[in-house]
Amino acid sequence: MAKFDADQVMAVAAIKQVIYEWGDELDINDGLDMKNANVLAEDCRYFVGEQWREGIDAVAQFYQERMARLKEAGAVPVMRHIITNLKIAFNDAGHAKVEFMLVFFAKPGEPPFTDYCDPLAVADVHMECKQESDEHWRISKFDSGQIFRRG
Repeated sequence: MAKFDADQVMAVAAIKQVIYEWGDELDINDGLDMKNANVLAEDCRYFVGEQWREGIDAVAQFYQERMARLKEAGAVPVMRHIITNLKIAFNDAGHAKVEFMLVFFAKPGEPPFTDYCDPLAVADVHMECKQESDEHWRISKFDSGQIFRRG
């Protein structure tokens, strides 16, 4: 069973919030404002699109290029990320490891959708977060492995 001191309890709340804001950035803005969302560390390591991206600029560029490809294909999806089974462990006072399960839905079209839409993917996510000099917690590493994926 997890046992946290008072400072860690506050950190857990802040870490959860930054992860939920990261999910909202993906769902609401398609990741297009990731650089300004204030959820990633400048020097983050981020695995997406089958490769590691180094730094917030590279992550932002990935999402911008992805959106351009989707628009060109005429298939910009509505996305929703469901974060569950979140666990946080502290390496030290300013660094935490975070694990959770991510259930990802995506479907092109206009909501509300009334027909069936099963999850596009279910993934085990491994993140690291750090508390930076401004006292804010940010994601410093993102990695995930898909367990289930729609064909």
